[in-house]
Amino acid sequence: MASHRAPYPDPDTPAFQVAEPTYPAVKTNGHKTASEAAAAVERPEASPSSSATPVHGAPELLEGIGNTDGYDRAARSVDAIDESKRGCFAYVRTRHFYIVLLLGQILALCITSTNTFSGLLAAKSTSIPAFQTFFNYVLLNLGYTSYTIYRYGFRGYGSFLLKDGWKYIILSFLDVEGNYFTVLAYRYTTILSAQLINFFAIVLVVIISASVLHVTYEPAQLAGILICVGGMGILLASDHITGSNGGDITSHNQLKGDLFALAGATFYGVSNVAEEFLVSKRPLYEVVGQLGFWGMLINGAQAGIFDRASFRSATWDGAVGGYIVGYTLCLALFYSLAPLMFRLASAAFFNISLLTGNFWGVVIGVKVFGLHIHWMYPIAFVCIIGGLIVYFVGKQVLGEARKPWLGTNQERGVSGVGTARRKVERPDVIV
Repeated sequence: MASHRAPYPDPDTPAFQVAEPTYPAVKTNGHKTASEAAAAVERPEASPSSSATPVHGAPELLEGIGNTDGYDRAARSVDAIDESKRGCFAYVRTRHFYIVLLLGQILALCITSTNTFSGLLAAKSTSIPAFQTFFNYVLLNLGYTSYTIYRYGFRGYGSFLLKDGWKYIILSFLDVEGNYFTVLAYRYTTILSAQLINFFAIVLVVIISASVLHVTYEPAQLAGILICVGGMGILLASDHITGSNGGDITSHNQLKGDLFALAGATFYGVSNVAEEFLVSKRPLYEVVGQLGFWGMLINGAQAGIFDRASFRSATWDGAVGGYIVGYTLCLALFYSLAPLMFRLASAAFFNISLLTGNFWGVVIGVKVFGLHIHWMYPIAFVCIIGGLIVYFVGKQVLGEARKPWLGTNQERGVSGVGTARRKVERPDVIV
């Protein structure tokens, strides 16, 4: 039986430059059209041990392409799809908008759930931030890296690591350090101060996206961001009124905590933009798998250095084990869904969507920690959701799925789940 494994793209292809399919010459009889002949050779069967150089792009690239004529029609239809609906609310009237809106709240719930499990661990005198995140990277590595090796083969995967591994090492380092410094900040400063500084991540994402990726932010998008930030401000104000700012500043190290929060926000902002760029050009399983692989190594080393004392003094029982499992599953789900958000929307929308996390945290806390919902929380939640809607006012049908750095027809991007290129090639798909 022929293998379904797709080898890694031609090593001579420039980094993150997707090679267009080329088709060998085939003999046709008088009854076979040229497009049928192209389709017949588009997906050549290859054995796992084949040494022939592949002539197509990444495995996810060819997903949904039937033949070369169909590809040309799809490429020419990007503008037509984008202009199929008119008006300021063209994108808001599509199902993609509601999928993106729902996905953002699922991600916010995932983050809230991880914070809840961290709180339960802290209540058991177990504070091991680097170590408990280590299992998330292990799980991502086992799932996504295994599948990547299946698709590329061991030889192709080795070539891939030698050629492109350094890019993912940088991405993983940014992600690990963002997690580490953000958690560390809460040991020294107040929640209010740390979350105010975390707004810097949104500012940084907008600046990097505009200057490096040439993303143009319309006035409605900037207004939507400001409205969301205003809603978050209401949440923080209610926390201040109720005295739930948290944090321990008795050690007079609040400045240190603020600097840690600033470092965490910086790492988060840069890593979000980098991941959006990578998932627009590479398969999801490759990006998430590499994030898990290198993150496991970096985070494991960091945990071994900085968490040894906390590990020895931690409480270890069945409840703690259950909390760590819950934390790991929620965080792994977050890491699996975040790249889809980066494809369907952007790093900026991803960040403002997570601002509702405080609201969901209180909702969960009502049952878990016996908290009470302040009357300002529902107002803040509605304000943030309103900002998310305003953000897409004036956007065309494809919204932010159409990335400016991928070319007019998205020809430099991958054709995978959530991409604009997949949408124009397969209009019937949901995402």
